Amino acid sequence: MAQTGKTLREKITRRINRTQIPFIVYAAVFISMFLLWRFRSYHEELAMDFFAELFGAAFTLFIIDVLLVRTKSRRWKEVREELNYLIARNVNRIRDGISTRVFNFNPELDPSLSEEQYLEELRIRRTDFLNQVVTLDEDQLLEKIDEAGLFSDEAYDYFNEKADEVWSILNIKYSDYFHPDLVSHLISLNLNLKDLCSHIRQYMKGSRFTARGEVYENIGRRGALVSLTQIIDRLNTLKNEGFSEVASLQLVDEDE
Repeated sequence: MAQTGKTLREKITRRINRTQIPFIVYAAVFISMFLLWRFRSYHEELAMDFFAELFGAAFTLFIIDVLLVRTKSRRWKEVREELNYLIARNVNRIRDGISTRVFNFNPELDPSLSEEQYLEELRIRRTDFLNQVVTLDEDQLLEKIDEAGLFSDEAYDYFNEKADEVWSILNIKYSDYFHPDLVSHLISLNLNLKDLCSHIRQYMKGSRFTARGEVYENIGRRGALVSLTQIIDRLNTLKNEGFSEVASLQLVDEDE
């Protein structure tokens, strides 16, 4: 997907670097100064006294604000980078986990590739695969799913763990600096992961209540297809926004 404008990852940087003082405060100060300047013909001494006070306040406000923003940007640079990396790592892990656990994604690559080239080619293939998955209809998607792997206790635990990890990101102290669109994507990802867990449990009821087993399995299967499509769509969006990285100093994707 072609990117236009700034990505959400870049917008997080802008939220930390920009002033926290609303524009209306500056506007009110300068409008007041303008009106006092015009009023000086009626009472010059009083108008100029107020004008000088406002000018001093505006100058102080501007200088202090610039210094505070620069200081905050410098102090938060490392934290900002760690936040970006934390989100990107979680997104990459879930993308890899879904590809491997749900679809048994394991493309045949040229064995002569170096480890770095192998990793890069694998990620490209996975990106193309997940982009293609979200365009499939229900029947086509069902053909690609490994039902035994998806509807299992292991898969339930895995996706429930990933949902909790996403939720923990949203609740860290520094999440106030997240762009609202990023928060929306992460909340949606968490909800759909939890929904997927619910559908897995619904499907597994079929083995317990055998008289209505087929009904439970059909309900769970159809619900899981909807949740998977939503999850992959969000993951693709987050990757396009700059949030998908492999682990530092690690040369292979992992299914964690």
